[in-house]
Amino acid sequence: MLSLEFIDLLKALIRQPSVVGAEHSFFRVLQRELEERGAQVTWYEGLLVAQGSRPLSAMFSAHIDRHGLICTGPDEFQYAAFISGNRTDLLNNSVSEELMSKITGRFQSVPVYAYEPWSGVYRGNGIIRSSHVCEFRNNLIFETEGLDTVVAGTPVAFKDRLKITNGRLEGQLDNVLTAAVLVHLFSLGFEGTAFFTAQEEAGKSWRYLLEWFRRFGGSTNRLFVVDTSPFRDIEAANGQLLVLREKDANATFNREATTLIERLCQENRLSFLYKNRYVEAGNAQRVLSGEKPRSLGSTEMGRIIAASNRLVDGTTIQIPTFGYHTMEESADAESVEAFIRLLTVISQVL
Repeated sequence: MLSLEFIDLLKALIRQPSVVGAEHSFFRVLQRELEERGAQVTWYEGLLVAQGSRPLSAMFSAHIDRHGLICTGPDEFQYAAFISGNRTDLLNNSVSEELMSKITGRFQSVPVYAYEPWSGVYRGNGIIRSSHVCEFRNNLIFETEGLDTVVAGTPVAFKDRLKITNGRLEGQLDNVLTAAVLVHLFSLGFEGTAFFTAQEEAGKSWRYLLEWFRRFGGSTNRLFVVDTSPFRDIEAANGQLLVLREKDANATFNREATTLIERLCQENRLSFLYKNRYVEAGNAQRVLSGEKPRSLGSTEMGRIIAASNRLVDGTTIQIPTFGYHTMEESADAESVEAFIRLLTVISQVL
């Protein structure tokens, strides 16, 4: 059963804004929570590093940005991930276009609030009335009510609270969920290093992480990136407690690290699924039926392996969820409990 301490921490963190490209105020909250748990905390551009007494013993990384809006003009709001990632036009990028088509009707009537990106000071609240793709700018525009005084450059977060229904944690979980787990690890005696990265949803977080390893990394930089992993229905998400990957669309992960995680899962009777095998099996069926195959996905781990020429290597561990990138994304409490248990075991083994 998940501890009340962890649930209370997650409840507190999920209410703090952390829109892509405007994560500074969330870093301030994380710093307080981490230092209260005995961690030594250091800030870098786009990166918060928390270390225990044996910083090189185990290294985990979680991104802390969540989706939201950015004011781009008088009473005009656009999707923050596209602005932060400099994707203000669509040039037949399949990932962006697929995401755009999904987002268009996803957040209608969702309450939102504006805040100062550095301090987190509240600047007013409103509600999303509609969204559409602008035919002239070829980008997603949100129509809101109540935010007409907000100035350009102001981030706007989705108003969120953690809900627990039928044994499932529910909210905008990606990726405050695994970030909360890394903070909680220090309460459990974690002595290694936890990285908290910004702008992962814009494809930039690996740059900030790689800069740290270029400054301070050694000859073996085995990293475990933690995140959520979406499934199309609850039944598929509940088919396993944890999700592993051998590769993504960018790179093949460290085989030794992946094998270690598989062995620890088996030894601790934690069921798991390899997401790349799951997608590839589905693609084989789609090809037979004439459908377009799906991407293996792009992760922080794959990006940093490819960009660093394996200066940084490792694997990823994920929590299966349903309702990806919505306010109702949910994860089974048993999966979260298994995830915490596995990270604790890894810390002890390493």
